[in-house]
Amino acid sequence: MSIEKAREVLLVEEQGLAAVRGKIGEEFVKAVEIVQSCPGRLVITGIGKSGLVGQKISATLNSTGTSSFFLHPVEAMHGDLGMVMVGDVVLAISYSGETQELNGLLRSLKGRGNTIIAMTGGCESSLAKAADIVLDIGVPREACPLGLAPTASTTATLAMGDALAVVLLNRKKFQERDFRQNHPGGSLGERLKVKVSEVMLAGKDVPLISPDDSGAMAVRELNDKNKGAVLVVDQDNCVLGIVTDGDVRRAVMDDISLHGISTAELMTRDPICTNGSQMAADALSIMQQHEITALPITDDRGLLQGMLHLHDLLGKGEFRFLV
Repeated sequence: MSIEKAREVLLVEEQGLAAVRGKIGEEFVKAVEIVQSCPGRLVITGIGKSGLVGQKISATLNSTGTSSFFLHPVEAMHGDLGMVMVGDVVLAISYSGETQELNGLLRSLKGRGNTIIAMTGGCESSLAKAADIVLDIGVPREACPLGLAPTASTTATLAMGDALAVVLLNRKKFQERDFRQNHPGGSLGERLKVKVSEVMLAGKDVPLISPDDSGAMAVRELNDKNKGAVLVVDQDNCVLGIVTDGDVRRAVMDDISLHGISTAELMTRDPICTNGSQMAADALSIMQQHEITALPITDDRGLLQGMLHLHDLLGKGEFRFLV
């Protein structure tokens, strides 16, 4: 019962996202263009659950190159309105579009000449009528069986905010180096601004095997080192290939005996490599481009220096491509 109910909740959330995806059109493009050309900042405002989602959207925008801040509607009406400049664009979030505190704030903002983008499920609401642009986040139904607790609607709001942030990121050609500048004190920022040689695996920590060894021995090394890949090197320590968990799975599916096949036959030859003097951020870009999680590190002669794993860059459990 619990499992089925949980699956039903996720299905409702998926249906909500599908509905919102189908509504993205010219209004979204206009919103992006207005925010991109804004001479000031994007002011995000909302109250209750919408306010909490708005804070997360603001954080994502700041992290990806669009300057923004969150403004609580009540605090704004008691002095914080002074934070809003004439050239700022306002993103107002309310699913119903009839939030009294928010709509009261918008009247003041309209009087100051600020452009207002509404993110709402009520396209005929007071909020929508007050806005210059309306982003429709209406969902077929909430996952809450009572239809009261915001569930699918808050997911849709968050997703629309992510869509806005990522499209702006792409338009601004925001890159990893820009991300690092915005995260100088974060652990991710620290890992990305060092050289590969400072974060790579080296010595006995690198999973290695000979091309003449059996596939079964490659699997044993995969299990022992637990890095998802093992490098194949010759007697001069030159990198010949790589065997990944995926290579092993494909061999098993093809009924190939791992005891009867050599590592040379199992491996992917001439793997993508990089140099230890490269910046970690550049290595991450290589991994992203080729959709790989392990990168051999070699010198100019092709001799092994070490291996870089995605977890060494982003931390275990934090894997996500940035662009």
